[in-house]
Amino acid sequence: MSLDDGHIHGFFTNCTFCTKPGAGAAGSSTAYHLRTYAQKYGLALNITLFEKTDRIGGRTLTVNPWDDTTTRVELGASIFIEKNQILYRALGEFDLKTRDPDDGSDPTLGIWDGNRFVFTVNTDNSFWWNAYKVVMKYGVFAPRRTQKLMETTIAKFLQLYEEPHFPFRSLTQRAYELGLVEITGVTGEQLLKSGSVGDLYAHDIVQASTRVNYASNLAQIHGLDTMVSMAPEGAMAVLGGNWQIFDNMVQRSGANVALNTSVVSIHFAEKNEETTSLPTKYNIQTASTSKPDAEETHPIQFDDVVIATPYQFSKISAAEGVIQHPIDEIPYVQLHVTLFASPFQFSPAFFDLKDGDAVPAGVLTTLAKDDEPTSGVQGAGKAGFFSATQIRKLVNPNTKREEYIYKIFSPEKVTSDFLSRLLGVTVPETFVETTEPSKSELSPISWYYPHVFYSYPKALPRVTFEDPVIGPGLWYTSGMDSFISTMETNALMGKNVARLIIDDILVTQDEVTVSEDGDIGEQRPQKIVCDRMRNNVEVPKTRPTERVMQDL
Repeated sequence: MSLDDGHIHGFFTNCTFCTKPGAGAAGSSTAYHLRTYAQKYGLALNITLFEKTDRIGGRTLTVNPWDDTTTRVELGASIFIEKNQILYRALGEFDLKTRDPDDGSDPTLGIWDGNRFVFTVNTDNSFWWNAYKVVMKYGVFAPRRTQKLMETTIAKFLQLYEEPHFPFRSLTQRAYELGLVEITGVTGEQLLKSGSVGDLYAHDIVQASTRVNYASNLAQIHGLDTMVSMAPEGAMAVLGGNWQIFDNMVQRSGANVALNTSVVSIHFAEKNEETTSLPTKYNIQTASTSKPDAEETHPIQFDDVVIATPYQFSKISAAEGVIQHPIDEIPYVQLHVTLFASPFQFSPAFFDLKDGDAVPAGVLTTLAKDDEPTSGVQGAGKAGFFSATQIRKLVNPNTKREEYIYKIFSPEKVTSDFLSRLLGVTVPETFVETTEPSKSELSPISWYYPHVFYSYPKALPRVTFEDPVIGPGLWYTSGMDSFISTMETNALMGKNVARLIIDDILVTQDEVTVSEDGDIGEQRPQKIVCDRMRNNVEVPKTRPTERVMQDL
């Protein structure tokens, strides 16, 4: 609540969202669902969103090849599916159109282990022909058992959207109640073995999926992320960019948006003798990204603060006692995403094929037989990268010729030598040093755009997760990342936090009495609620830093 001259003006709550970089899925969803719930219960909210960059979207980001504003290509999170309830419903709510992410792309796909293609498929062929190819190499049972594991896992997860499992103050507790820690507590490799999935299918097909989705091998990723990697059926994308979902969420929230503004610190607001019985309030210090040393205290005190970004990257300092237990610092994947345009296709020689042999336009990778899960940089193995895909064809506005747009996921910066071998032509080193487009008709690369993301955690097996409640009126969304890191799951955590905030306001509303002269009666002090016993399921009293496997 906000108070003025000792009187309550309705039940008006100031909420802030500290987000960086980009008001992404979690922060945007929190703001949007706060407004939605507030309208349902007739509550007045003042929502402020601080954003370090000049845009909305976080890890959802599009770029324009050749600086052509009529064309957009996804650089960040690219797809979602119909089972992603929040994103899918947003399409209708915001009247957004979708596109098939594979539209205009070459249908050939291959899985390469650094030595050879272990499996290839043409997605334009009939389902039955492709199924026949899978069965001939991997047998009938491996794909069926993997599908069953995935469906069972997703069914458990989807219960988080509904009562009595939603909302949740402890993600760890809910994971135990739903039996999901049995899946997060083991590696993908262990989970597939327990489901009697053949090693060859796991190594080739499933591991290629975990590498392209999470840059992780099966021995170093927990079972839940493994199953999420195997659930891309019905993939779609928003026409013009997925960031539009979150931009619309922010607009509908009515939030006061401070772009190019970084949150520097969070402090308890000072109390005087007349307000000592009131709930905790916070002061926020911010700095302009153009003047990072010019810090200032935001003029409004906040009842609730949501940190909607991984705290370890936020550079936010919290005063003593603000965060009631240390937020777990977890390792994130540093993923290099490289987009470029070229008139050339992949060279057969790069893949040890003969001249004239067809090369799949989409190349996923797995480990070679003599690779270990940690081989190469960040486990990339002999292949050296996680995927290289020809995503579509576009007309170069400078040359008026059709070219191929490529996307590469790799653990290191792409080099000119690598691109020269990949395309079978000499690529000047300048192309990996600048993003400036070239107008030369003979350029092997006419447009180049590299970017580095801390894209998702290294999802090592674990059975505890950071709670969304980290202080009285202080909330955190990024604990979801080490559970499942997707646009949808971050949006779900945002919705969850919004519901918890509204529930706390409603409880406070019921317990506050106001006399005729405006004095405030007794009310229950706010506190962290994290029961460890519910429905006769006991959650172990482990700290979030305690992982099942420390070193793999």
